[in-house]
Amino acid sequence: MTGLLKRFMSVLMLVLLALPVAAVQPDEVLDDPVLEERARELSKGLRCLVCRNESIDESNAGLARDLRLLVRERLVAGDSDDEVIDFVVDRYGEYVLLRPTADGANMLLWAAGPIMLLLAALTGFFYLRKRASAPAPAEAALNEEERQRLRELLDE
Repeated sequence: MTGLLKRFMSVLMLVLLALPVAAVQPDEVLDDPVLEERARELSKGLRCLVCRNESIDESNAGLARDLRLLVRERLVAGDSDDEVIDFVVDRYGEYVLLRPTADGANMLLWAAGPIMLLLAALTGFFYLRKRASAPAPAEAALNEEERQRLRELLDE
């Protein structure tokens, strides 16, 4: 029984791992294997606008299919890879790229993380430095009335 269960689990894992590959439908595949390979590579770098962090090559959404067909149409029309990407970005915005470019307004976004880390490190450094050089707080001595009350509490 356990051997059958292990085989079933193995087959199930293989099917689950192969699911993203099944996103490209047979009717989308180009006859020219070179163009198809280019289309697959371009599709891996384009974000599905429905699924968010999934490429159109992996997504089964209708919009992802439309984008895959658009990429293939542009390649068949003779566009270069850069021209296809530029066309899609012009139409859908830079959000469609899974790896946005590091120029223009995006440069601020790319630099924001390291800049914030540097500011946090500097703030922590100066805080600890100031704290280390600060005089130790003087302990307040008890007045006579407080000492008397303390003795009464300790004697009980």
